Amino acid sequence: MDKRWVVKPQGNPEKVRELANLLAIDQSLANLLVQRGVNTLNEAKTFFRPSLRDLYDPFLMKDMYKAIARITRAIANKERILVYGDYDVDGTSAVALVYTFLHSFHKEIDFYIPDRYDEGYGISFKGIDFAAETKVKLIIALDCGIKAVEKIAYATGKGIDFIICDHHRPGSEIPAASAILDPKQPDCPYPYKELSGCGIGFKLIQAYAQVNNIPFENLIQYLDLVVISIASDIVDITGENRILAHYGLKLINAHPRPGLEALLRYSAMMKNDDGMGGCVFSRELTITDLVFMIGPRINAAGRIESGNNSVRLLITKDLDEAKRVAEQINAHNTERKTLDSQATQQAIEMIGCNTTLKSARSTVIYHPDWHKGVIGIVASRLTESYYRPTIVLTLSNGLITGSARSVKDFDIYEAVDACSDLLEHFGGHKFAAGLSLKPENLESFCNKFEATVQEKLKGIELVPEVEIDATLPLNVINSRFYNVLKQFAPFGPGNMAPLFMTNGVMDAGGSRIVGKNHLKLSVVHPEIAGGPFSAIAFQQGEQFGLIEKQIPFNICYHVEENEWNGAVNLQLNIKDIKFSD
Repeated sequence: MDKRWVVKPQGNPEKVRELANLLAIDQSLANLLVQRGVNTLNEAKTFFRPSLRDLYDPFLMKDMYKAIARITRAIANKERILVYGDYDVDGTSAVALVYTFLHSFHKEIDFYIPDRYDEGYGISFKGIDFAAETKVKLIIALDCGIKAVEKIAYATGKGIDFIICDHHRPGSEIPAASAILDPKQPDCPYPYKELSGCGIGFKLIQAYAQVNNIPFENLIQYLDLVVISIASDIVDITGENRILAHYGLKLINAHPRPGLEALLRYSAMMKNDDGMGGCVFSRELTITDLVFMIGPRINAAGRIESGNNSVRLLITKDLDEAKRVAEQINAHNTERKTLDSQATQQAIEMIGCNTTLKSARSTVIYHPDWHKGVIGIVASRLTESYYRPTIVLTLSNGLITGSARSVKDFDIYEAVDACSDLLEHFGGHKFAAGLSLKPENLESFCNKFEATVQEKLKGIELVPEVEIDATLPLNVINSRFYNVLKQFAPFGPGNMAPLFMTNGVMDAGGSRIVGKNHLKLSVVHPEIAGGPFSAIAFQQGEQFGLIEKQIPFNICYHVEENEWNGAVNLQLNIKDIKFSD
């Protein structure tokens, strides 16, 4: 699919020059800082050297005093507490964090992950019944609950209190819980709104620690769980999330907990040491590694069997036990890959045979036999392939259940909300949502959702956009440039890895197709001295015919390090190639 290249507005030239001089860096790097809202020397220090001292006071969050008071009373009265969370990475990591922290000094505690197929997303009546049967008096719900009005009322009738820790948008009615921690509540004054569900859990234990004189240093051990949730839930890596992610990554790279070490043994990142069984990585782990190596495997437990296995993996201190659980989870992940590949192929064939689906502005596709655990992945793949708002639906427990994924600048939560009269349940955020409806409402929902998307996208062309930070001459790229550039990490939404554009480059000779349709390139910029520069362009082998004819072309790329046979060199990771007309 052809992509539209868009160069971001460049920073104020005067501020760029001033910052470049103050930091003694190239103006292209100073421009990246100004684009990210970093304009002064102090702001640059904060950006490049994140500090845990800059975390916000957790008591700025609405209801935090109420939450801590209720937990304190439960512990003083030796009440039974249930830590309840969603079955995805964010939910299970949040449960692991809060459960482990509280269990260290309160033994009347258990955790609960709802079954994706039997109970569905969020708080369930079955979960509340389990709590009542096991004499639970307080449930701490993580990554869910902000819309569970009926469920909270049901729990109250059984003498069970709730503390809700959520980061999703609230509905028109707020549940009558003992405390609700959600920065997205309109009247919540907490300064940072983009915490993950696990991040909210961390603020809860931070508040408890402050009141009970527990040193903050004791909480750092949980930041690996927070960064996994930040990466996997694709929340903004800005502000407080950037600080939490920075220190979480440091912890994982230095001392991964047994569960993470066991999972990483199934990746190419892990190398064993000299036989002592220690953990050595082939390079420093990044947010991207967590997204692709850790997140899918943790998610696979809840998709195929039970999210309880993910929590067990994350809370164990025994490496042998972690290896046993990780083996099961990795097997689930292998099964998940097969299921989502089959469903994706079926979906593509269904779209190809349906003229209405091919010409629509949205994709809403249904198959009763698709595995509920993979429809979100299928929705993401279809969004990448067709670049339009997408909902993938299947049948589960008598209801049609779906996962929605969006494209840039389109709020799919609002589009789903516009069809709420046809839905039984829904929830989510701007780029992803979940929903369920009765089978008899399917046709009406498809029509109404498509009409809603058409109205909201009126006059907008659905073309994937490549957002480029700046044009860059190749001779600027050197080891000093890269050493500064990599300190912009951790990268993710709100602070993406800088993408550069260089026009008019040419093949320096030796370019070739490698692997499965990848281009290994050596490029020069004829108008500028220096080079050649090594480059890789994945899945772009079809461009080789014109490149080898010495036709100039434009590239957009990330600058990265490449290790080969023990040697580390800079290379351009080319994301797209365009030839002049």
